[in-house]
Amino acid sequence: MLTGGRLLLAVVFFTMLSWYQFEGRGDPWLLNSAFVVYVIALVTDFLDGYLARLWKVEGAFGRVVDPLVDKVLVIGSFAFFAGKNFIIPDTAAATAHVQAYVVKTITGVAPAMVVIILTRELLVTSLRGSSESSGQNFGAAFSGKLKMVVQSATILVILMYVNYYATLRRYDAAQYTRDAFIWLTLVITVASGLLYVQRAISLYRANRIVT
Repeated sequence: MLTGGRLLLAVVFFTMLSWYQFEGRGDPWLLNSAFVVYVIALVTDFLDGYLARLWKVEGAFGRVVDPLVDKVLVIGSFAFFAGKNFIIPDTAAATAHVQAYVVKTITGVAPAMVVIILTRELLVTSLRGSSESSGQNFGAAFSGKLKMVVQSATILVILMYVNYYATLRRYDAAQYTRDAFIWLTLVITVASGLLYVQRAISLYRANRIVT
């Protein structure tokens, strides 16, 4: 129920992001509400894992579906952040002749970053599905949980940066903080993906030795 509820919260969250448009459609309350919805989703994620361990009801469903919902939230968020609803003129790169055509995302997220995150998630999902189908436990490791925490923190930081951009743009530290979270997310995402690959190789070798 908690996992399904988190998926419904993801739908509400994405609806808010799709309606919002920087300096266009959507008042500050919209992103503030999206911030609250995402925090609630994080709380249900914590409760999900905590209750599963407390009641000793961990199983294949939780190991597969719970990370899937997390991926929907994270990948969907970064995809929206790299989209048209969050673009602003890039005055630094534009010239007098092409001022109106040079843009960047106010979120600091570029499509290439979304591709990196998506590639990692697809790879780990494939490895998890293969291992689970062969009866091997391939639940979330510490690196995966850390990645989720950092990604979620980055999403919340970006929401706050965009919503209070009129004030925060006066401070270089605000943009540096946003960018630091984004790059930290990319580094941990790639590193955790490599650790999962290493883990899958170890399980494969162990299984081959046994058989």
